[in-house]
Amino acid sequence: MSSGPAATIVAACRRDGDGGSPTAVLDDAPLSDADRRRVPVQAGTSHAVFVAAGDPVRLRFFTSAGELPACGHGTLAALAFLAARDGGDLDLTLAAAGRTFAGRAVRTGALVTAEFDPGRVTLRDPGAAELHAVADALGAAPGTLTDGAVVASAGRPRLLVPLTTRAAVAALAPDLDRLRAACDHHGLLGCYVHSAPDDGGRVAARMFAPSIGVPEDVANANSTACLAAHLGRRVTADLGDALGAPSTVTAAVRPDGALRVGGTAAVVGTRRL
Repeated sequence: MSSGPAATIVAACRRDGDGGSPTAVLDDAPLSDADRRRVPVQAGTSHAVFVAAGDPVRLRFFTSAGELPACGHGTLAALAFLAARDGGDLDLTLAAAGRTFAGRAVRTGALVTAEFDPGRVTLRDPGAAELHAVADALGAAPGTLTDGAVVASAGRPRLLVPLTTRAAVAALAPDLDRLRAACDHHGLLGCYVHSAPDDGGRVAARMFAPSIGVPEDVANANSTACLAAHLGRRVTADLGDALGAPSTVTAAVRPDGALRVGGTAAVVGTRRL
């Protein structure tokens, strides 16, 4: 890689002003895909977002394993990065993987509240072998797996798996090698495990995605949007607690059926790569 691009580190999807998913955000540059894959490793983050200014603002998302067509918390991090640099609130048109969509960022001091349109979510029932392979690798305690698992796609398919309680979600210790093999075999991005929603739509959730080089995601906005689409209601998901980085994502279904997903974010530092 050419010498020393600067990465802005944004904590995306913070909870009560703390935690969040550290995400490297950079102005786009003429880097090879191999160079882009190295950025999250060098920055100490799970994901990197490359931002190309214009109308629309173009985004590309990478993990150490390769490029992603979409990344929810990466999109929120990019919006926070742009709002912090601009110094004010923003309403933008964004583009990623051939799709254009609306994004919004509102600054309150150092904190940015951002949201965007994650696009259409497709849903299907999982096959019996597909569900069994993933559930077996998750190692959920007997009696905690409930009906209602669904394969949801917002860019790439992932399996949403409901468990009975927040405690059951917290207790998971999946076999990540077996989970990766199951997800690879069935063409899944990963597995988003969530508790039954309370009356206000709040859930505990954990996203496991070893197939893309992320054993467990601190925050996963697109999967939370998928859950809101599946349930047909507003969802507030708490993630990251098992990793010591409390994170919260909100997703809502508008009266016209459109989805919005969002969270709070803050620039927490810069890193010269």
